[in-house]
Amino acid sequence: MRYPSGITQPKRESTVKKQTIHYGRRGMRFEEMINQSNEYYLQHQLAVVHKKPTPIRLVKVDYPKRSAAKITEAYFTEASTTDYNGVYQGRYIDFEAKATKNKTNFPLKNFHEHQIQHMRACTKQGGICFVLLWFSEWKRCFLLDFEILDEFWQNQKNGRKSIPFSVIEEKGRECTIGGIPYVDYLAQINIKEA
Repeated sequence: MRYPSGITQPKRESTVKKQTIHYGRRGMRFEEMINQSNEYYLQHQLAVVHKKPTPIRLVKVDYPKRSAAKITEAYFTEASTTDYNGVYQGRYIDFEAKATKNKTNFPLKNFHEHQIQHMRACTKQGGICFVLLWFSEWKRCFLLDFEILDEFWQNQKNGRKSIPFSVIEEKGRECTIGGIPYVDYLAQINIKEA
């Protein structure tokens, strides 16, 4: 805008900050729900399942106060396998937990080749492997056996890069959400193993 004295008003920067989407943390709430469930299973001696730590190497740590350390730089030292493993009714279980905002499918790009190879190896040794898929828009969780995931993984070369929601509803088993335990995925393993 130009004022009569010839002075132009400086442009103001917008005070509305553009929201950054952090895809890496979209499943953190889901993992917290699973962790609460695992704690319940442990306390009630139903299963022993733990979240595997991600192997990282600290490079730089700032100490603003003696009592507070802040990690400012770190790197993954190796590819992690799956999120969770443990023992249930004398059987080894190993699974990955993934979340999506998609309503119609679950993208295969959410998985990594080393995770698929790890679950293949565990399954070959008699372990129970699966994925827990959280559809945040629907607030629904499904246990999908690894064999079904692997079938889609191997066929993605033919074009399909996702698992349709309809297939997950048909071939997966829906987990009860919001009760005790919060995500009762063991009940779905019972259905398969019974």
